[in-house]
Amino acid sequence: MLMFAKGNEGGNFTPVQKGGAFTSKSPSKSRSKSPPNPAQCAQDKNRETRALSSLSATRRGLPKEKMSENGVVSRAKVLTIDTMNPTVKKVEYAVRGPIVQRAVELERELSEGMKKPFAEVIKANIGDAHAMGQQPITFFRQVLALCSYPELLNDTTFPEDAKSRARRILQSCGGNSMGSYTASQGIDSVRQDVARYIERRDGGVPCDPDDIYLTTGASDGIVTMLKLLMCGEGADCTGVMISIPQYPLYSAALAELGAVQINYYLNEENCWSMDISELHRALDEAREYCNPRALCVINPGNPTGQVQSRQCIEDVIRFAAKERLLLMADEVYQDNVYADGCQFHSFKKVLFEMGPEYSDTVELVSFHSTSKCYMGECGFRGGYMEIINMDEEVKAQLSKLVSVRLCPPVPGQALMDLVVNPPQPGEPSYAKFIKERTATLSALAEKATLTEQVLNTVKGISCNPVQGAMYSFPSITIPEKAIKEAMDIGQQPDMFYCMRLLEETGICLVPGSGFGQKDGTYHFRMTILPPKDKLQILLNKVKEFHEKFTDDFIASNQNAPGLKGQEFLRRQSHTGLQQLKSPDSSLAHQWNEVMRSHSISCSSAGPALSG
Repeated sequence: MLMFAKGNEGGNFTPVQKGGAFTSKSPSKSRSKSPPNPAQCAQDKNRETRALSSLSATRRGLPKEKMSENGVVSRAKVLTIDTMNPTVKKVEYAVRGPIVQRAVELERELSEGMKKPFAEVIKANIGDAHAMGQQPITFFRQVLALCSYPELLNDTTFPEDAKSRARRILQSCGGNSMGSYTASQGIDSVRQDVARYIERRDGGVPCDPDDIYLTTGASDGIVTMLKLLMCGEGADCTGVMISIPQYPLYSAALAELGAVQINYYLNEENCWSMDISELHRALDEAREYCNPRALCVINPGNPTGQVQSRQCIEDVIRFAAKERLLLMADEVYQDNVYADGCQFHSFKKVLFEMGPEYSDTVELVSFHSTSKCYMGECGFRGGYMEIINMDEEVKAQLSKLVSVRLCPPVPGQALMDLVVNPPQPGEPSYAKFIKERTATLSALAEKATLTEQVLNTVKGISCNPVQGAMYSFPSITIPEKAIKEAMDIGQQPDMFYCMRLLEETGICLVPGSGFGQKDGTYHFRMTILPPKDKLQILLNKVKEFHEKFTDDFIASNQNAPGLKGQEFLRRQSHTGLQQLKSPDSSLAHQWNEVMRSHSISCSSAGPALSG
């Protein structure tokens, strides 16, 4: 303990270290009778400062200074890879992972004039509609422009229904400005419009605006609910059932929160449908090591593009009711349904049509967003969640939790209002709105069919019908030699495949391993969002690449017996590298044989080897 003794003159405190701890020392009588010595006081003050500084660092766990070899004093970082939150290190998000980072590097290299075997990078890795060329809905942007700059309300070029909608939104904002905070749950009038939209969508099933929470995209609502569910440790720790393949938001959030991820596999042989027997298998196994409390469903599916049938949804609701699981229904692609015979059924509508036995008891949270469907307004981060049958005390805690973030982005709230309350028949903007909406959804349907048809012409690729959403998740056959080479360099085989595809064609896809898949199977996810002409080019390049990739790795069994490119490089000494430069060298001949299967000549590899 640090104690200080006050002297008789000058109010000086003198800390004294004794036995490894600081104790106080009173000034001696003789010294107290003498006038204070200014030099001695200064020395005492310096000692006090050093003692306090040292003690503060020790007691508060601050990093200590270290002396480098050149005599410069450096201070260790407070936050290091060893001292950071360990759950964050477990987070992975394949959609923006290493392959996307490499795609960005390639774009920069192309802009700097570097020669590549392609003219552009085509990013088909993420459902970012506007980045892929989809045009925004005119009415939405007009209203948002009016809300952002109210002076435009005097401009005669804007239709009156857009102005009326903008005035209503602004009147709901503090100071008539979108720059003000709103209620943490969201603007009241917007939540009322969302509730009316849900009632129309679900054929009159009641919706209470107080059960609506506006969110920063659907992702914000999903993570918020997972936070509420977290409880317990060890065998009592919360487990959450998620589909495999899954959208990586779920696995990333569960890892960060320290929850247990419970995988249930979708049935690829039956167009990625849910299988109740598989749900039972996953649940029964999980109960051995955690406490399963929630079941997540993505419908229409990401990354798999399926649309679940009404019967399937009923079965899932019965399963959740019997097993006492909270249902989380991710329905952000509800307008993206393309296949004949498929229809979107909201979990809420089916729940209430099943009667009070289920509608009064099953806890359901459903999510929607402005980022997908025909809107594609990812950057505005608008969304909502509706809670059904939530305990009132938990609901109060939810309201407290969302208040910490203050409020969702107000432009996103405004856009969500326009999505659920678009132009109506007889209003000036109605005809143009319907035309744009129909054109966007029709184009997506055409591209869904095109994607399935082209991929299924390729030997070694099998693609289920893209019934909905914005993605295809085809199965790919990878030669055994390619699998082994991938494992030798520490990569998943489908990551190896997708990275080669990117380097050789400029096409950026996401390997299936980033979403989860059954052992021994390989996939990639690609969006159907690029314009049709560019999508056709993309699909043709994938076809050509897959055929060449397969042929190369089958043929390479004879090209370089016993030597693989990566192993070859690791085994070379300086002398070996010099031999590579000699055209008469047998080693150079072996190297060229290895690299010929990778479409790289020794001359092009030379600078990298010599460097």
